[in-house]
This record gives sequence, structure tokens and C-alpha cells, in this order.
Amino acid sequence: MLVAWKRRQERAVDAFSSQIQYLISQGGASGRIALSTEPGALGKLGGTVNKLLEDLELRGAQLQDREHLFQRLVETVHDAVLVHRKVILFANARFLALLAMKAADVVGRPLTDFVAPEYVELVENNLQRRLEGESAAERYEIELMDPQGQVTRVELSSTVIDSSGEPALLLTALEMMPGAIPEVVSQKPRAMATLDAMGESVITVDAEGRIDYINHSAELLLGQQVAQVLGKTFSEVATLVDENDRRSLGDPVHKALTTSGQLVAGRRALLVPANAGAERFVEISVTPLKFEGRDISGLVLVLHDTSELRGLTRQMTYQASHDALTGLVNRREFERRLQEATDSALSSDVGHALCYLDLDHFKVVNDTCGHTAGDNMLREIAALIKDAVRDSDTVGRIGGDEFALLLVGCPLEKARQIADNVVRSVDDFRFVWKDKIFNVGVSIGLVEIGRDSGTIEDIMNAADSACYVAKKQGGLHVHVYSAREEASARHSGEIHWLLKLQGALRDNKFELYFQPIVHARAGGVSGPALEVFVRLAAENGQPAAPPAEFIRAAERYRLMPHIDRWVVQAVFAALGRGGLKLPPGRSVAINIAGQTLGDTEFLEFVVDCFDHTGASPTDICFEVTESSVVASLDHAQRFIGVLHGMGCEFALDNFGSGLSSFSTLKTLPMDYLKIDGSFIKNLAGDSVNQAMVAAMIELSRSLNFRVVAEHVEDQWALDTVTGMGIDFVQGFVVGRPQPLSMVPSA
Repeated sequence: MLVAWKRRQERAVDAFSSQIQYLISQGGASGRIALSTEPGALGKLGGTVNKLLEDLELRGAQLQDREHLFQRLVETVHDAVLVHRKVILFANARFLALLAMKAADVVGRPLTDFVAPEYVELVENNLQRRLEGESAAERYEIELMDPQGQVTRVELSSTVIDSSGEPALLLTALEMMPGAIPEVVSQKPRAMATLDAMGESVITVDAEGRIDYINHSAELLLGQQVAQVLGKTFSEVATLVDENDRRSLGDPVHKALTTSGQLVAGRRALLVPANAGAERFVEISVTPLKFEGRDISGLVLVLHDTSELRGLTRQMTYQASHDALTGLVNRREFERRLQEATDSALSSDVGHALCYLDLDHFKVVNDTCGHTAGDNMLREIAALIKDAVRDSDTVGRIGGDEFALLLVGCPLEKARQIADNVVRSVDDFRFVWKDKIFNVGVSIGLVEIGRDSGTIEDIMNAADSACYVAKKQGGLHVHVYSAREEASARHSGEIHWLLKLQGALRDNKFELYFQPIVHARAGGVSGPALEVFVRLAAENGQPAAPPAEFIRAAERYRLMPHIDRWVVQAVFAALGRGGLKLPPGRSVAINIAGQTLGDTEFLEFVVDCFDHTGASPTDICFEVTESSVVASLDHAQRFIGVLHGMGCEFALDNFGSGLSSFSTLKTLPMDYLKIDGSFIKNLAGDSVNQAMVAAMIELSRSLNFRVVAEHVEDQWALDTVTGMGIDFVQGFVVGRPQPLSMVPSA
């Protein structure tokens, strides 16, 4: 449009060229005044020419302003842009940055000078065919090379435009791996078609705030055509609101015109079109247009659609704060909300309440029907709890079968009523799995949150203690926290074990037991020979305590990392001094708890133990459970990767007990899979378990892992797993746990 107008003005000037030159030569420096004072026809012509000159001056200034406008606009957008005919006519700063060059070194040269050699023919043919109107790809990938040979891969797209009356190509380059873009001086574009090819949405308004231009991307963003918006204000076309509370963010055009400054809307802006079109998340910048010290002649609005990014961000935020199995908030998010409630209780008289829930008989479901059944039951229980509380309450899953309720602005009596409702709902629930029906109960510890509640750790421990009391009292029960009752109840319970474990760590009163692992097939010469277990030493002639009685307390009080350190140190020392001798090519398996995998200092401890004891990494096979790996995936991957690289072997214990096993295998350098014992029990007479075990063996073979079957308790199970191709067997049928001192000589 501007090019055609300019050519019309040029033809008008040519028509009067001789007369203008003559009259100006007669009038000297005051040519315009002389023209206006000539008598007769010459005076009329002079007036006409003077008027034409004034009009041309005005039009020229407007054209110059408009030219500056489009130059500013193209430099504002994020795309890398160039205009090309036989050579590059223009390249914006973004494109020059990809080449790490200045405009003077680029303009006037063909694009193929800056393309990797293998792409030169492709680019040359495509540009020629596009300019000649022949069929050619509008979008393709190439590699650009800067003077230092640095390669940047871009997706190049082209559009045919009119440039100074001749066809040219507007090229945009999308960097496939974006990097930092330095500021580079560039030449300016000359065509409005440049803006229509931009990926950003561009809107310009005049000094009165009325829209006088939008590009194609802005049409798509607003859901309105150019004709529908020209002459309107921005507020008549769309509004900006806060994405969280939909509070109006005001009219950015009005703000910019009022303040005469640049304006940038935050990342929480939501664009709401006036025609009820699709709402989009946007980032918006508004830049005033001033030329040569004049007043603001308009504004440039550049809107960047961030809807896709915001969607991904929201999804990632949800996944980071919610439990994948139940959809409830996870422990981290629950503790964050608990901290907010605790802070508010310190500054107001409004009280809150916390409930700690522990399911009863959950282990029965897992042991009887497997972890898949347990997972399904947890999902159903989570939905029941959610339905039994208020919409304003937070329900979180903070452990395997442990949940928590945060009741904000809830008096104690009301909180007790809500807790009772949860108890009744769970009590009435019947979980059905195949041909089995289970009753599941829940124990709840309740604690008030007020000015004197202390830290969130204190509050969580108090609710946990109350839940412990409720469980010890038996039956379905809600217990309100009392420090005196808690101390009395725990005196003969886990507090006893806590003191005992602390004493055992201090006085070295743990013992190591082992259980043999044997080859299931003849000819096996390598692999784990035994697995070690930790036990509390017997006291006063009493038998050693069963591990289940102290492991739960050790996990509750987060003592497992200390116990695992003791085990690693003891086993490594025995290997180093020759007290534990293994057959050639065999190793000893050591269990690592989930809490220990999450300990950032444990890896360094293990490496130091190798250095100080002289034990060989090839003699060690660490066993980790899938659930513990998933709970501390980053730490687990580093722990396994470093030690595996040193020569240690790794076994994934309890494999098959969770649905994420197959995806976990792909990311971990495992050597062995230990099939969960629930699949091995009654294997000889259970066709479903046989099919599952067969599938696990086939998967292991495809990943080049060897398979260990644990909990092989009788000859039938041994014959069955041996016939199915299991590599190693562990269980009572081949050996019961014994003190490590009884390991036979190699």
C-alpha cells in the first residue's frame, strides 16, 4: 500500500519537473515565495506547486514515521528475519545474532554464503523456485555457519512479498536449540508484509489509542479480522485479567499513553477477547513511538502467546505437588500448606486442625492380593476421605498408607466431627478384589493448631503420636493429642525401640545374618552368593528380636541411614580382613533402605569405606526396592551410576510389586531382578502367578538382566522356578538365615 502510494507521488512530481526546476531557479532560495507571487497563470501554477510541495513534505514525514514504525516493530519481535532476492536485502538483529555478524558483513551477499556446504544446493534451488512462483517447500531445516565455523540448526520458512515493486522472499528462521542472542546493529525492514509473516502478534495504535494495524498473528489471537478492530480501542477488542483471580489488569494502552513510558505485563496475564473467543495466556509489551523528539505518535503492542508453555508449567506444577496414585496433594505440598496455616495462626485468633490417618489392615491386602490390589484400594480410600471432608479442607497422602487432613479455620469440636465422619466412611467401605472382600479401618490422630503450636515438625509429630495412641487402643478410633498421654502410651511402645536402637548404634550391638543364594541352573559361576540382614543382638539370654519389631521404629525416627552405614562398614571390613570369603566371581548382597538412598552423603561414605577397608567393589551387590528408587530418583540414579561404574552390581528388589517397574528399568543400570515374593508363593498351583513370572523373565532376558526368585519355600516352588528359567534361588528351601560367622569357607 505504501509502496504504491509512493510511486503515485513520484509520477506526480515527474509531470511538473521542468516547471518546478525553472521556477525554483528563478526564485533562488525563496523559490516557494517567488512561485506564490507570480501573476496570472504562472501564479496559479506556483500556488499549485507550492501546495504540492507542502503536501509532499507532510506526506514524506508521515511516510518516514510509518517507515520508522515498521522498523521498530520488526526489531521488537522474537523471530529471526531477513529479506532476500538474489542477495540479502535486509536482516534483523535476531538473524544477525545467529550468524554472529554485523549487517554490513551480511547485506548484499547471498544466503548460501552462510549455509553449511551440504545445504547450499537445497537453499539455492528453494529460493529460486519460490521467487519464480514454482512449487517448493515453504518450511525446511538447514544449518547456518558463523565465521568461526559454529553451526546453528534452524527451521527456515519463506513468504513471497513485494519489496520496492519487485518480488522478494521474507525468510524467518526458528532456532532449533535457542541460545543467547547478543545485540547486533542491523538494517531495517521496508514492507508491511514483514509484520504479517511474524509469529508474534503485533498491534499498533495511534496517539488517541485507536487501533490502526494488526498483523495476521494478532487476528488469530483475538479471533477477529482486521476490519472488525480498526478504529477501536484495545479495551473494546480484548481485556487482560489475572489468571488466578480474574482481577482486571487494566488497559495497557491507556496506561502507556498516560505515563508515556514502556509497559510490560506480567506472566500471569490472561487475554479475554471481547467476542467471547478463546482465552489465551500472554506476555505483552507496549512501546511508545517517538520520532526526532516529537510527542508520542502511537504505540506498538507485541503479544507473545504463552498458553502452551503455561499449560506445560501447570502440568509440571501439578505433578510436582500431587501424588500420582491418588491425585491428592503429596507430602511436600501438604507441608507447605500446613506452614501457611501455622503462620496465619500466629497472627490471628483463627484456629486450625491437623489429622494424621493410618489405615488398618492395609498390609493384609498387599500380602494377599499383591500391590496392584493395594494401589486400587488406596485410590478408593482417597476418594472416600475426600468426600467425607469439606471442600475447603486439604487431603494429602504423606506415606504408603498414611494420609493427613488440614482443616483450616476449624474449631476442635468441628474437627472431631469431621474425623468421625472419615472413620465411619472407611468403616463402611468394603474393598472387593476378584473373589476376596476386605474390611479396612483407620486410626486418626487429631491436634489443634494455634499460637503455641510450634513448628510444623512439632505439629506433625504430635498428630503422629496421637495416631499411634489411637492405633494402640484398638478398634476404630480418633484420638486428640495430649503430651502426657502420648508419653505414657509410647513408654512401652516405639519409644522403647527408639532408645534401644540408639543404644545399639552407640554400643555396636547389631549382628549380621546371611541367607544363601544359589544358582538354579548348572554351570553358573558368577552372581550373588548370599544376602546379609541386620539383627539386634540378643540380651540377657533372650533370643534376637525379630526385625519387623524395630525396623518400623527405625523408619519412623529416620534411623535407617545410620543402620545401613553400620551394615556397610561391617560387611566391607569383614571382606577386607578375610573374615568373609566368597567363591570366585560371587558377591554379597546388601539391602539399602529408601531413606538411605535419599541421604546425599551416603555415596561418599560408601566410597570411603572401599578405600579404608580394602574391600573390592566387584564383591558387592546392592539391593534397592523400586519404591525407594522412585521416591529419591535423582539421588538413586547418581548412587547407582557411580558405584556401578566402580564395579558394584545392583539388584532391583521386589520387582513386579508396582506398575512403574518397566519404566524404571529403562533408566537404571541394573544387573539382577529379584521377583517379589508374593508371585513366588503358591507358584506351582497358581497359573496367574506363573504367567506373571514368565513375563518378568522374558522382559529380563530382553534387557540382559539375570533373575533371582526369593521366598522359594518348598520343593514344588523350586522345581517350578527352575523349569521356568530362573537364574538364582533364595528361600528356606535352599537355606535359612544364619549368623554371618557361619558362612562356609569359599
